[in-house]
Amino acid sequence: MRIEVVEGDITTLAVDAIVNAANESLLGGGGVDGAIHRAAGPGLLDECRALPEVRPGVRCPTGEARITGGHRLPARCVIHTVGPLWRGGDHGEPERLAACYANALQLASDLGLASIAFPAISCGVFGYPHAPAAAVAIGQLRDWSADLPERALLCSFGSDIAAEYRRLLAG
Repeated sequence: MRIEVVEGDITTLAVDAIVNAANESLLGGGGVDGAIHRAAGPGLLDECRALPEVRPGVRCPTGEARITGGHRLPARCVIHTVGPLWRGGDHGEPERLAACYANALQLASDLGLASIAFPAISCGVFGYPHAPAAAVAIGQLRDWSADLPERALLCSFGSDIAAEYRRLLAG
């Protein structure tokens, strides 16, 4: 898999799928989740509402992934995943974050998607520190052995996490 680092707005990327760092309800929120919902338009919210709840208010538990159409986005699909809330790193956060990447990649592979773009999952309001989050992301992408996706973009709105991605990819 070819891994690229992109600084900018994930909602503008013309890839097969963008990953949404969502909350468990999948009904929109702040940060990248809110930006994706705004850019995709109301059809995305309608499609998310139609996804079954696994328990009241939860359509996607932490670490799992769900897929919807891209609606008004240049991306064909949105893969929603819920990253862990950072609680110091001793509460399974690395494993749950790794599951986000693995499950998103598996959905993309199962659907024959060649390109996927990831935001910095859990690095916003969920408080995951950039360096360990970047290490998990790069580790999961490098370990991915399926034929698809062929190309993964690590998209960050700020330069801090992008610099960490680049540092890890160079090493």
